[in-house]
Amino acid sequence: MFCFFVSFELNLSIKLLIRQSPEYRFQSPYCIILSNKVSMKVAVFRKEHFNAAHRLYNPDWSEDKNWEVFGKCSNPNFHGHNYELIIKLVGPVNPETGYVYDMKALSRLIKENVLKKFDHKNLNLDTDEFKNINPSAENIAVVIWNILRNKIEEKYDLIVQVYETERNFVEYDGNENESLRG
Repeated sequence: MFCFFVSFELNLSIKLLIRQSPEYRFQSPYCIILSNKVSMKVAVFRKEHFNAAHRLYNPDWSEDKNWEVFGKCSNPNFHGHNYELIIKLVGPVNPETGYVYDMKALSRLIKENVLKKFDHKNLNLDTDEFKNINPSAENIAVVIWNILRNKIEEKYDLIVQVYETERNFVEYDGNENESLRG
């Protein structure tokens, strides 16, 4: 048995359904004890940071067209960001550990496979991943998702968020596209 904390934002119909289910026994207003018969998924998050330079540029376009579309992000001398990276894993809680995923192992995985490649690098010049891909925040998220997807078991849904600035961020959930891979 293990404890699952219910969000205050749970809607009333879900609360009523949970209360009527024989697999659940309430210990407190915010804690549900679940028998091992019930499968639940929980999300865990790991936040990391890396600094990198890049240039948004399409080599098939003129300098004017690149400037028109990408603005100062197309500066031929590059520019940099202090990226914030959030990795979200959704999966079953292991009844033996109470973990969805060992966060120390997730941190190590991110550091070895993402941060070592991208931190304090010029993404256009110093990385193989962006030799032929424009290093937009969207593409950075997709590349990181693909790197990590190969290292994390399929039973976990993987979602990657990349904050390029405090106000501009992207999220990539490639789990929806996995069925298209064949």
